[in-house]
Amino acid sequence: FVENLTKTKIETKDADCGISELERVMATAARSRSVACTNMNAQSSRGHSVFMLHLTGVHKEDGTRVEGVLNLCDLAGSERLDRSGAGSDAKRLKETQSINKSLSCLGDVFNALASGAAHVPYRNSKLTYLLQDCLSGDGKALMFVNLSPTILSKHESLCSLRFAQRVNKVELGKATKNVKYGK
Repeated sequence: FVENLTKTKIETKDADCGISELERVMATAARSRSVACTNMNAQSSRGHSVFMLHLTGVHKEDGTRVEGVLNLCDLAGSERLDRSGAGSDAKRLKETQSINKSLSCLGDVFNALASGAAHVPYRNSKLTYLLQDCLSGDGKALMFVNLSPTILSKHESLCSLRFAQRVNKVELGKATKNVKYGK
């Protein structure tokens, strides 16, 4: 469902080897991320990055397994075509439209969660579909918002702060522990 999605098993018997493998995977992911120059940013992310770390702990004596997932998401910021200049390049225009659409879909998910809606539109974008498990009540979420300190970017900064305010209104509920007992 997501193009070029990869899943890599990390060696855990040797901690040093496991950390090296994890660093290699994260470096590969960083190199694979699409970036381009726009009028607003010399290294503008042209899409979102979602890194999911699936963790499993096993109690050696009784076989109890505890499982969890850590989702690290770096969302590309929304863009105004008139400021970024992305509208003059067909590829950049399509990327900008996709970024803005998926952020809008994520906002719709947060609005539905905040209002306690019976239906939450997780399937409206690949981003929200990927994040469904961590936003659907069994997890916790924390969001950082980066703002530009320039006066020229005040509209984008205000938009980002309003988005963060909408997210802050969401109560996901108490996180649950995923435990499987027995050998």
